[in-house]
Amino acid sequence: MTMTPKQRMLAAYRGELPDYVPVAPEFWYYLPARLLGLDMIEFGRVPHWQALQQTFKHYGTEGWGAAFSGAPCPDVEYSSERTDLPEGRILTRSTRTTKYGALTQAWMADPKEPGWEVERPIKEFARDWPAYKASTLGIVEEINWTGVQQALDAVGEDYLLEVWLPGQFFDYIAGGREGGFEQGIYDLMEHEEFFEALHEEYLDYVRRYTEAACTHTTGESLVIGCAWSCISLISPAMWRRWDWPVVRAMADVAHAHGRLLHIHFHGKCMDSLADLATCGADCVCPFERPPGGDVTDLGVVRRALGDRVTVNGNVHTVETLIRGTAADVRREVAEIFEQWGPDKRRLIVGTGDQVGGETPDENIYAMIEACRELGKTG
Repeated sequence: MTMTPKQRMLAAYRGELPDYVPVAPEFWYYLPARLLGLDMIEFGRVPHWQALQQTFKHYGTEGWGAAFSGAPCPDVEYSSERTDLPEGRILTRSTRTTKYGALTQAWMADPKEPGWEVERPIKEFARDWPAYKASTLGIVEEINWTGVQQALDAVGEDYLLEVWLPGQFFDYIAGGREGGFEQGIYDLMEHEEFFEALHEEYLDYVRRYTEAACTHTTGESLVIGCAWSCISLISPAMWRRWDWPVVRAMADVAHAHGRLLHIHFHGKCMDSLADLATCGADCVCPFERPPGGDVTDLGVVRRALGDRVTVNGNVHTVETLIRGTAADVRREVAEIFEQWGPDKRRLIVGTGDQVGGETPDENIYAMIEACRELGKTG
């Protein structure tokens, strides 16, 4: 039986044998924007799931994406001010006012690159954390899931659209902190008791959020993102202490509802394979090669994860897809299959994070064609 792109991905997530090993380049911003002929500011106005749908259909491949919602904070007031800058940039300064005080932040939008934060809301630890909690840990019971469900219905079998869940714990605490990742490390060291209490509160929040996602949508898979909650930036011990329990909590709720869980864990991973094997995730990506990651042999990864976790990724987005030839791409895909071994379950051939905008089309097609040739299971 010929499977749909979504069916292939789900079969791989479940440890079943699809008709073909899925090939799922991570098309996130750059390739869809290029295909649609939009700059990054224009691209931000297009529903992301829709842009991915067009991109996956254009290239004739499997893939995954995310549909987003959020818990409202009705007692928080929001305001913003836009400033147009040279070279088409847009600076947006925003203020959120809570009963604990006001927080300010700023976001830079650029035509050539995805936007980024230039000012984060938590400036003074003791003063700003109450307001930050009040404006980020919203009322789960009042989430509007309509847009997520409409996206799931519209995508159908074209690719695996997943429901986006709250971030990992370190991403949550450092993402709002002026000084970002570095200041987040200092905060954890200096305010351990505060974060232990917050960790328990956050675990309750993500459990309830996951429960709501399972109750109010038909999404068969849920996904957790990653910014700084990875061992390229924090130690394996820190990830195990602060982030592993959060992932496990969401996985347990998802599995209780018969849903699957996917975690994006970019950068290095080899020192955390044992933790990834037990965190409850059904699929982990993207298992990057050096220098961005540390995976040099997927066979080692497979033996460490056993039959518990599906692997998605490992094609080098820069050295192979951007700088290499079609022959180089084919050789790397063949290497993945050779290292993986004859049992093609639990494998998705993907990319080591998102595909760059300068990637030649012939290399993308070479990746897809090589996987179709080598990944047939029937």
